[in-house]
Amino acid sequence: MGEVGRTRAEEIAANLRSVSARLADACRAADRDPADVQLLPVTKFFPASDVAILYGLGCREFGESREQEASSKVVELAAMTAADSAAVRWHMIGSVQRNKARSIAQWAYAIHSVDSPRLVDALAKAATAALEEGGRERPLRVLLQVSLDGDPLRGGVPVDELTELADHAESAAGLELSGLMAVPPLGSDPERAFAALQSAHNELLSSHPAATALSAGMTDDLEVAVRYGSTCVRVGTALLGSRPIASKN
Repeated sequence: MGEVGRTRAEEIAANLRSVSARLADACRAADRDPADVQLLPVTKFFPASDVAILYGLGCREFGESREQEASSKVVELAAMTAADSAAVRWHMIGSVQRNKARSIAQWAYAIHSVDSPRLVDALAKAATAALEEGGRERPLRVLLQVSLDGDPLRGGVPVDELTELADHAESAAGLELSGLMAVPPLGSDPERAFAALQSAHNELLSSHPAATALSAGMTDDLEVAVRYGSTCVRVGTALLGSRPIASKN
């Protein structure tokens, strides 16, 4: 590894230690076990070499938001690290186009942004085919994205439609309903947003007790999210810095 590579590896290692300590502190402050909250590195827009550094530091799960970028990165990481593909779990955290479902079902362990019955149907068809063809070994985990502001342009299902969508997802072949995800509305108070999300999650658990995952919190608000029950914080900037490239996909 050259000098630049060593410097980048050292930077990422220091950032990972810092974020991990910050998350542990947040869990202790919320009287929660740090083992109950996953740190998901968000590697979207960053090169596969950064993912390889995180892999070398022990990370095995990564968040991506664009299908074309992610599918390429899956292959690149395997070539760089000789990683056991079964040991790496890729999470699709961005919006999903139905025509990308078949490709995503080949590499995604989980999708955090499911927000419509039509998307559920497309993913179920794709995941079932992938299972039958040997492209995956277990059902595709899906988290329903909750809209906390009712803005359709930002994605998410309205809270009052959540139970119906959860019923649909739970009954779909090839899928496993895992929980909820949300992003606080722009300019909103994270306390209010995550409190509303926690309330929606508690209500969902009454009818879908296995849907225990709650994907909430990012670099700027992870402490608040942990306080309101997040089981997965999605952190990119604090680990890898500002986005180095613009996505064209």
